[in-house]
Amino acid sequence: MDFIPNTDKDRREMLGDIGAGSLEDLFSDIPDDLEVQGDLLDKEGETEQELKENVREIARRNEEPGDRLTLIGAGLYDHFIPSVVSHVTGRSEFYSAYTPYQAEISQGTLTWMFEFQTAIAELTGMEIANASMYDGGSAAAEAVLMAQEYLGKDKVIVADTLNPRYRDVIETYLPLEDKQVIELGNKNGRIDRKELDEILSEEDSIAGLVVQSPNYLGVVEDLEGLKEKLGEAFLMVSTNPVSLGLLEPPGSFGADIVVGEGQPLGNPINFGGPLLGLFATRKEYLRYLPGRVSGKTVDREGEEGYVMALQTREQHIKRERATSNICTNQALNALAATVYLSSLGPKGLKSLAKINWDRAHYLADRLVDISGVELAWDQPFFNEFAVRVEKNPEDLWERMKEKGVDLLHPKNLKKTGPERGFLIAVTEKVSKSEMDEFVRLLRKEVE
Repeated sequence: MDFIPNTDKDRREMLGDIGAGSLEDLFSDIPDDLEVQGDLLDKEGETEQELKENVREIARRNEEPGDRLTLIGAGLYDHFIPSVVSHVTGRSEFYSAYTPYQAEISQGTLTWMFEFQTAIAELTGMEIANASMYDGGSAAAEAVLMAQEYLGKDKVIVADTLNPRYRDVIETYLPLEDKQVIELGNKNGRIDRKELDEILSEEDSIAGLVVQSPNYLGVVEDLEGLKEKLGEAFLMVSTNPVSLGLLEPPGSFGADIVVGEGQPLGNPINFGGPLLGLFATRKEYLRYLPGRVSGKTVDREGEEGYVMALQTREQHIKRERATSNICTNQALNALAATVYLSSLGPKGLKSLAKINWDRAHYLADRLVDISGVELAWDQPFFNEFAVRVEKNPEDLWERMKEKGVDLLHPKNLKKTGPERGFLIAVTEKVSKSEMDEFVRLLRKEVE
């Protein structure tokens, strides 16, 4: 369309071009009960100033993000994001960038991709990382597919303390009728090692074990000795990247693949997306890696430059050997993570992790002083922990919501969590005074 229809004649001609006799015909598919009756604006309309003032008045009905205390975690966490992150990601050369097919005109994109890969590999204790996946769930599923392809085995053991949304994605990727997913139960919030030994002794064709640390219940898993139990089968560990500022990386325990949700690294929650999948592994598995890898090289004149070192799509040289083609992926989110990690640096990330650890433990210590509240397990945890309550947790959830405190709904713990339990997450954005107020409100409800 190269003009704006200003007259009734123009509108009739445009409606005629698409086979509609009137505006009513154009919108005839809209059900009557959803159609607005009457004019939205008065005949004279509104000035731009009046319109903005009216919209502001409507917006005032909304609660501001800081008006409520949010203690919801379960995979997505509300961290402070330095201003430099949005400053860089909002620049036009990054904000609209697409897949860097032509290296000679994509040096900026390939450079930050290389830096992102380097940061994730160092953080996880692995040798290589790709330039991101879609989210933590798809990264876990891709890890399973990679293990199956590399070993030629079809079954995978999945800890029941893995984020249930990740488990759903894995099962969606795999045909359920073949019973490829074997669930591993937990004992006191950690994987049941005795049950793992039984599964390994009874089942054939095991491609690997998927375990999460800190797990869905906030507990830090003991990864020591797991790889030795598995033998050639893959140890696949899903992790919270912020926790790696404080905890020993999975690579130190022999992990074959480390995945995770990168949202905590400089990406807002945004009602659950878009997210950022992390994927790191060992060099020997490079040809089985999904996604893309940026590499550093030297041109004929001796100048350093960056290229797309690995592309997994079937249109390129891999043909029938192509793995999952994560092409456009989550580049903007990965860039945000790169800027975020660069702005914090190793010391800053360690300090952030320590603050999250300390504040979560402070709140846990205060809560167990309340009669009728106890920690679900005596296990180390990072910034998230589970508690048991004597009163009906769903009723308490409703009461806390009314008082301006948002908690994960107890129904999300019915499968793996404690009975009558709550999962509570704390980040650096939750102040001591807010935690004390939450304790006061909860005490009033349960004692």
